[in-house]
Formats: sequence, C-alpha cells, structure tokens
Amino acid sequence: MKQSGFILVAFLSLAAAVGQTFAQNSAKIDRVAAVKQVKAEFLHAWNGYKQYCWGHDDLKPLSKTCRDWYGQSILMTPVDSLDSLYLLGFQDEADKTREYIVKNLSFDKDISVQNFEITIRILGGLLSSYQMTGDKRLLDLADDLGKRLLPVFESPTGMPYKYVNLKTGKISGAISNPAETGTLLIEFGTLAKLTGKTIYYEKAKRAIVETYKRRSPIGLVGTNINVDTGKWTNTDSHVSAEIDSYYEYLLKAAVLFNDKECRDMWEDSIAKVHSYLADEGPGMSKPNVQGREVNADLWYGHADMNTGKRTETTTGALDAFFPGLLALDGDLNRARALQDSMFAMWQANGIEPEVYNYRTGKVEAAGYPLRPEIVESTYYLYQFTKNPKYLAMGKQMLDDFIKHCRTDVAYAGLMSVVTKEKTDYMHSFVLAETFKYFYLLFAPDKTIDLKRTVFNTEAHPMMRSWK
Repeated sequence: MKQSGFILVAFLSLAAAVGQTFAQNSAKIDRVAAVKQVKAEFLHAWNGYKQYCWGHDDLKPLSKTCRDWYGQSILMTPVDSLDSLYLLGFQDEADKTREYIVKNLSFDKDISVQNFEITIRILGGLLSSYQMTGDKRLLDLADDLGKRLLPVFESPTGMPYKYVNLKTGKISGAISNPAETGTLLIEFGTLAKLTGKTIYYEKAKRAIVETYKRRSPIGLVGTNINVDTGKWTNTDSHVSAEIDSYYEYLLKAAVLFNDKECRDMWEDSIAKVHSYLADEGPGMSKPNVQGREVNADLWYGHADMNTGKRTETTTGALDAFFPGLLALDGDLNRARALQDSMFAMWQANGIEPEVYNYRTGKVEAAGYPLRPEIVESTYYLYQFTKNPKYLAMGKQMLDDFIKHCRTDVAYAGLMSVVTKEKTDYMHSFVLAETFKYFYLLFAPDKTIDLKRTVFNTEAHPMMRSWK
C-alpha cells in the first residue's frame, strides 16, 4: 500500500547508529567473490545430503542419518532444491536430479500429509522447475499432486483442512490458521494457468477469500480457526507464525495474477496491520551490538484481533519476511525502518532467534532452524533501493551463518542462538530458500525479473507466462 503522505516519525534511528558503517563497508563487498562463496556452501550442504540421505526427505547432519516426513520418502529435499540447482548454475547436477525425481517420485502413497507444507515445498518446487526446464513430466507430477490435494477444500466454509491422505483423499485437521488456509493461491493458481484446469484457482481463491471474510470488525485475523464452523479458536493477531504468509499471498496473488479482489483485500488488511500491530517510537529495546546499544524504532507485535489491545511485544525470525513484503509493495519507508530493527535483532546474538521481545531485549525462544526470511528481505531491500548497505548486511549474515551453522558434512540449525549449540536437523528450505536468497542478493541484479516473477513462500519463483 503506497502511503504517499505518510512520514515515518521514528525513521531509521538504527541506521543513524550503524547504517553509515555498513554503507562504508559495503563498498568493499566483492559480489563476485560472495557469489562463489554462496555456491560453494550450497554445494557443501547439497553434497552432504546426497552422501548420507539420497532418496530420503531430509538430512540430520550431526548423526548423519535421515528423516522421511511420513515414514516413506516424497523426495522433499530433491524437489525443494531443484530450482536452486538450476538457478545457481549447477546444470549437470540439476539435470541428474530432475531425472531421478521424474523416475522415482510417486504420490500414490497411503500417507496423510500436511497440505500447506506439501503445497509450498513439493507443488511449488515442481511448478517452478517445470517453468525453468519445460519438462512436462514435472507438470504432470504437479497436476497429479494437485488432484490428490483437492479434497482438503471440501469443508463447509471452503477453507481447507490441514491434512489429506494422498491415496484415499481422507481429510483431517479442522483447526487451522490463516497461513494454512490462505497460502495456496500462488501454487494452485499457477497450476491452473499452466494446465488450464480452473478448479485449482477457484478452490484456492475461495479459501483465501473466506479467510478474509472472517476478519474481525477492526479488520484483523486471529491465529487459529475452525474450518468447519468458521469460528476463531485463538484471537491473537500478528504477522508471525500461523498468519505470516496469508498477508504475503494477498499481495503476491494480486501481483502474479493481476487479481483485483486480492489487491483490495491486501490494501484493506495492511492498513489494519499498520494501525493495530505496528509498535514504534521511544521505549523500544536497545539491542547490544558489538558493545554498544542501538535503537530500533519500528516493530510489529501482537494484539487481540477484536479489540486491538497489545497482547505481546514479541517478534522473531519468521516475522523478518515483512520488510521484504513492504518493499515489494513500494512502502520503502517502513520497509527500511523495519529491516533495520530485524537486523539489530540478528546482531544482538550474532544470529536471529525464533522469538525476541523487542521491549525487553530478551530472547524468548532461542532456536534458529536456518530460516531464510531476513535474507529474503535483505534481497528485496537491495533490489528496490540499490543501497549498498544491504549488501554489507547480507555479507555479515552470510559470514555469521557459516560460522555458527556449518558442520563437517552440511548445515545444522541451532538449539540456541545464545549458546550456539547445534541441533540435528537440516530443513530442505535451507537449499530451497536460505542459500537461494543469499545467492540472489549478490548475483547480477537482473538474475530474476521481479516485474514478471513472484516467489512463493518457499522461494520457488513463479513466472507470469500467461495473459
């Protein structure tokens, strides 16, 4: 939403403290060297997965064992990583992986899967890789998966159930959330456009509209909703886990599909987010960065969806997508200010925590599962401002990421950003998202045309190839 008359009162005070340093240091950022570094580290993680867990869903890098999400593999890491392999230039490796996928991946399995995760990772990965390669076998797999997921939409409200059995179509999980009911249109809509089967668009579009219709009188959504009754079971409102990508898809669906209804829902919704969730001005925490306190003046907290009353002053790694979304919408004043706050949160412990209290400056959930969101926002901020300070931010984050999360065979999440103790898991999104956004930040500026490409929430690029 463009707020041409809006002047952010507490504008970039963190930039006043550390921004000049980053602007000066950014002149020293060698983008070519940074690209090579990212590609080498991506390959390190990919090769670790291949060595120990090829054919399985995910690698557990400390024990060098594997995890299959549902007891049998659906090739989560290969499918999620395929477009990254192509984008980063690993053509031969990508071609071999693509052949393995089309010959070995089957969805004819008696397993109950989480619709949201399968949609953003597997369906999204197949669609983006199809657009990159033109290999119709990938589109056929996507179409088969899409048909098997369709039963989730058969609720009384049209909002999807959380789980569906890929073989039987049996659904379960009536208690859901806006992220899971509203983060489907990019993938199902793209599938509809590429196959000509409008049912995919219609079902996913109805789901996000029905979610929006159940906003409160003051225009906010809650954390949990019953898709059978349409009643909220948790009225906490925020832009964090269980809500975050609902807002993302309102805007991105408007951009990708030129969907006016989605644009109108976004404009209305984001105005309410700014009114009730934004927390700005004096009184915020002063993260300690390299021995000095810095101010961070804009955050987005929690409020009751019905009253707008502040309930929590917490943010975290997942919330860090929001500066990038604001930048995508052209709201660069807020995007810059919020990005500075998110980066201050990162700097406080040398890496970002899952939950951070921006009033007290305390870490409330210390884990870090290798999330990409702050890197994503850094990429968008650089693309839309060309301010080299964001290259410097990204380089510090890359160096911290390598320092704290690299293992002898791959990458591992952190049990605690305070102690830096590692945990035995590497999500597929490390290869699908985190390294991809690091790469795109330092790669030539026109690597991705953001005027005709939208990233799904798993960083799978969807190209507008239709009228």
